[in-house]
Amino acid sequence: MLQPLGRSPETLIAPNFRSGASYLIMVTSVGPTVTLHLTAPLRPYAGGASRLEVAAATVKDALVVLEGSQPALYRNLCDETGALRRHLNVFVNADNIRDLQGLDTALTSGDVLAFLPAVSGG
Repeated sequence: MLQPLGRSPETLIAPNFRSGASYLIMVTSVGPTVTLHLTAPLRPYAGGASRLEVAAATVKDALVVLEGSQPALYRNLCDETGALRRHLNVFVNADNIRDLQGLDTALTSGDVLAFLPAVSGG
């Protein structure tokens, strides 16, 4: 069952019956619906959601939706100038957006957009 959260754009929360976790569905009026996959380090900034669904025509549009509806998550994805943080790898399905058109990469309905923080060590 979907429950309104009272944010703009319209945001709904739905249970994930497989894992017991929840995910957010953000309904906007422009662009295809895509799924944003959030890894564990990013989930606290999205209310614990593992997935967000947004309507966006490009990766940049998806970030604009997040800026308005998930500001804490947005601040962890983008710096104060609006640029993606350097330690993030962003994938559309299996392709890194660096190998595509960057933030202008077009999205189609059903695409999965994944934000993966880089891991390093030595």
